[in-house]
Amino acid sequence: MSSTLHPMLNVAIKAARAAGAIINRAALDVESVRISQKQINDFVTEVDHASEKIIIETLLTAYPGHGILAEESGKEYGARDSEFVWIIDPLDGTTNFIHGFPVYCISIALAVKGKIEQAVVYDPTRNDLFTATKGRGAFLNERRIRVSKRTRLKDCLISTGFPFRPGDNFKSYLNMMADVMQRTAGLRRPGAAALDLAYVAAGFTDGFFETGLSIWDVAAGSLLVTEAGGLVGNFTGEADFLEQRECLAGNPRVYGQLVPILGKYSKFASAGDKAAVRQAATADAPEANNTPEAEGAADAADAAAPQADTAKGEDAPF
Repeated sequence: MSSTLHPMLNVAIKAARAAGAIINRAALDVESVRISQKQINDFVTEVDHASEKIIIETLLTAYPGHGILAEESGKEYGARDSEFVWIIDPLDGTTNFIHGFPVYCISIALAVKGKIEQAVVYDPTRNDLFTATKGRGAFLNERRIRVSKRTRLKDCLISTGFPFRPGDNFKSYLNMMADVMQRTAGLRRPGAAALDLAYVAAGFTDGFFETGLSIWDVAAGSLLVTEAGGLVGNFTGEADFLEQRECLAGNPRVYGQLVPILGKYSKFASAGDKAAVRQAATADAPEANNTPEAEGAADAADAAAPQADTAKGEDAPF
């Protein structure tokens, strides 16, 4: 642990590395891992539970008065009324893990009075440690990171997550992906949202969007993005997004161009936009070009860029 880091961030790093050791040991013989299914295509393993257990134990040993919000155990542990709440995803990318596909991570965030102030995303397969403290910047393995500088959507690599749960609107998502794919250099689906957000923060990708996400999927990653100079919100560009189950992130210019493309698919879109989406679903896909409104939105994003550069993006209360 580093003496220059915030003490609470140091504890979160200790917890993440301990969980990573458990995950790496299990990955050596992944076929022996016991798996159960929460719902169709939504898996949980004994490794998720073991990882979550060591994270909670590490955090509460250091801060017994803090609250816990974890993917597998919810609010079962920790203080119920604390202003300090740790938000934990012990293994983001479980489906990847059980197939031996090495793209998964541990996500730990600390919310203070509803605002995310500390963040750790740890990739145990690569030993990549992404960290952020509100107002102090974002780092990868102790090296300062920034979002990418690309300004033209057609040059950008965007990541997303595909729908996989019962009730997901597959047609709408296919239309979203078609709208984005035709305007960008490529679309990727790694399968771990917290790591997707960390990659936006590091500039490995230029943007990210996904629906159906829970707060533990995005809490840590959202702070990484804003501390790296990016923007994060829902599809309509509103920053109050943590529990809205849709997330859009990117460097300021790219974010500004994605909002008019994806905003009409938001559950918060206007009635007119929703009607247009329904109508478009029955028509052919749009021609592959950069629309004037999307490219022009970059100018609007410039106004947001100075705010992002100060890494002071607001998080939503929960």
